[in-house]
This record gives sequence, structure tokens and C-alpha cells, in this order.
Amino acid sequence: MERYVLSVLVENHAGVLSRISGLFSRRGYNIDSLTVCETHNPEQSRMTIVVRGDQYILEQIEKQLSKLVEVISISRCDSSRTCQREMALIKVHAEGESRAVIIETCNIFRAHIVDVDVSSVIVEATGSEDKLSSLIRLLEPFGILELVKTGLTAMGRGSEVMQ
Repeated sequence: MERYVLSVLVENHAGVLSRISGLFSRRGYNIDSLTVCETHNPEQSRMTIVVRGDQYILEQIEKQLSKLVEVISISRCDSSRTCQREMALIKVHAEGESRAVIIETCNIFRAHIVDVDVSSVIVEATGSEDKLSSLIRLLEPFGILELVKTGLTAMGRGSEVMQ
């Protein structure tokens, strides 16, 4: 099963997210990741949906989405033609000498420490799924206390604009 990223421009009003997620569940399609936010136009929202399947499943998803009145446009996000990022907040056990190693690891990954406590730090990191996975793997030996990630978000490179 291949992984696909779809960017969907929708009307920004109550119930749209429910209708779209319902479409997926009724047809037995799983959503790996979903991010939604209002665009610069307050009447529109942009969804980034990550799904797994074959070409046939992807075509079915696109056809079903395009039938919804609230859907303005749909775009496949090929990784070579889009900028794709995720964000993670990672709470790590950090006492004594380990704190300096954690800070140095964060610097290497261009991650930021956004909260400091006596026995822990919260790390904010943004990047590709691979970058975040690598950072998490390096922080695991210190003890990850909590981890939360946003879903993937994507935007086409260059001057082309989704409308």
C-alpha cells in the first residue's frame, strides 16, 4: 500500500470536517493524518489528508471528495513538488548531565526547547517525518514522558496557488 497526501480546499463552515471524515469511514478508508486550518480567506479551510492505498483507492477517494458541495478543489501532493512538514512536541526527562546532551541534540536538529522544568524539558521540532523520527529515536534513551505530533501539512512549491 502506497502513501498519498491530498490537499483539499473546502468551504469553512460547521460540519464540513464531519462530512469529509464520514465519507472516509463509510467507505472503510483509514486516515493516517489530518490537519485542517482556516486559510488567508476566512471563508475557506485547507485540509491535508494522508491516506494509504493503491491507485484505485486514491481515485475513488478523489471522486467521492469532489462530489461534496463544500469541496472547492483537490490536489495530490507529490513529495518532489511540495513542501511537507510536521511538528512535534516532545517532553523528555532531563536531569543532571543528560540535559546538556539533550540541548546539543536539539541544536543539531534545529529543534527548540520551549519549556524547562526541574526534571524535564519540552522540545519543539518541525520537519519531515524522517527528521522527527530520527530526533525521537535519539531522545528515547533519556526517557520520553509525552509526545504529540501534528499531522502532515503540505503546500505546492513555486508560484502555483491552489484555488
